[in-house]
Amino acid sequence: MAGIQDLEGKFALVTGASKGIGRASAVELANMGANIVVNYNSSPKEAERTVELAKACGVDAFAAKADVGDPDQVKSMLDEATTRFGQIDILVNNAGVIDDGLLLRMTDKAWDRVINTNLNGTFYCTRAVLRSMVRARWGRIINIGSVVGLRGNIGQTNYTASKAAINGFTYALAKEVATRNITVNTITPGYIHTETVAALTDKQKETIMTWIPMQRFGEVDDIANMVGYLASQKAKYVTGQVISVDGGMAI
Repeated sequence: MAGIQDLEGKFALVTGASKGIGRASAVELANMGANIVVNYNSSPKEAERTVELAKACGVDAFAAKADVGDPDQVKSMLDEATTRFGQIDILVNNAGVIDDGLLLRMTDKAWDRVINTNLNGTFYCTRAVLRSMVRARWGRIINIGSVVGLRGNIGQTNYTASKAAINGFTYALAKEVATRNITVNTITPGYIHTETVAALTDKQKETIMTWIPMQRFGEVDDIANMVGYLASQKAKYVTGQVISVDGGMAI
């Protein structure tokens, strides 16, 4: 969607980049010329594979372990990234977890875990990179939300709340930094072929399919292509948007 070397000389941090949408997004940005920080929390081997794929695109890349829900770990990760790259120009807030259950039986731990990783992690990482973007007067912040943040889902009040809040975060921050040539957008994927979808039962998949007008699940590249577009100069006038990539599910 964008020029192959549209991001040459830029530095990107992709959280939760060891697999799935995060890996695909990191590789897409690398293919466009960006050097990549591959964040992971619990999958070091998979993260190193993402690093290999990024380096195969001819850029520099390294893996950085951090729980994005821990501000101290986020700071350490950014210190490492700054030492290696000097600054972060593009942030993809992709790291997220689920801990499903009906609200009547949801524990404090399940609520806190999801909100802390998905919402607080987005805040901690964005705050950590924002100052250098403002100083450089250029930046791209791309949040990975979810279709359930738009339409809700039974058994996912915590996840839905975290993703809906990211939409509001996007609207407000986009206004704060618009004059500094920094764009802030959120992509809301529908059901994408990842480990999470693979774990669903056939009955669950059949039910979900009735919600999707295109009658199929998406691929990680469908999201990565949008990440690449939003990071590129082609999207320089696009900010404060929540963009659905979901086969029509949010209609």
